[in-house]
Amino acid sequence: MQSDLEELRRVMEDAALAAGRAIMTIRGGGADVHYKPDSSPVTEADEEAERLILAALLTHFPGIPVVAEEAVAAGLVPDISGGLFFLVDPLDGTKEFVAGRSEFTVNIALVENGVPITGIVYAPALSSGFTAVDGRAEGFTVDGGAIVERRPIGCRSRGSALTAVAS
Repeated sequence: MQSDLEELRRVMEDAALAAGRAIMTIRGGGADVHYKPDSSPVTEADEEAERLILAALLTHFPGIPVVAEEAVAAGLVPDISGGLFFLVDPLDGTKEFVAGRSEFTVNIALVENGVPITGIVYAPALSSGFTAVDGRAEGFTVDGGAIVERRPIGCRSRGSALTAVAS
């Protein structure tokens, strides 16, 4: 099981990094924006990143359905009644991407019975991200298109009083 989880993490990381490279290349050339039926923006960076991620997931895990943002927007909704599926947002923060800001991410998760069991959030313009697998979470730094540093992350124990944070 552990080797399966490591393979899963590797494939998801490789797919996210490839999507990030494509997004940054398109960003460098200026992205054309068009709009989905819900009036949200979409660019060729969203579409190319999703194409790369879907190709990787379908090659390595052909039996697991993928709910992907742009495919669903086009009406391609897979059957996830089996309880296990990938959830993909190839470019979360398209408005920030279009505005030239750096706060956008590539998101891939494996969900089982409504609960994410592993995932990656990668911010290509910031060269950093986070992964979680098998109850362990880590931050990472990217240089030259590869993960060069990993650091465990966690959270503090809850004290007797609850703390709320708002933005």
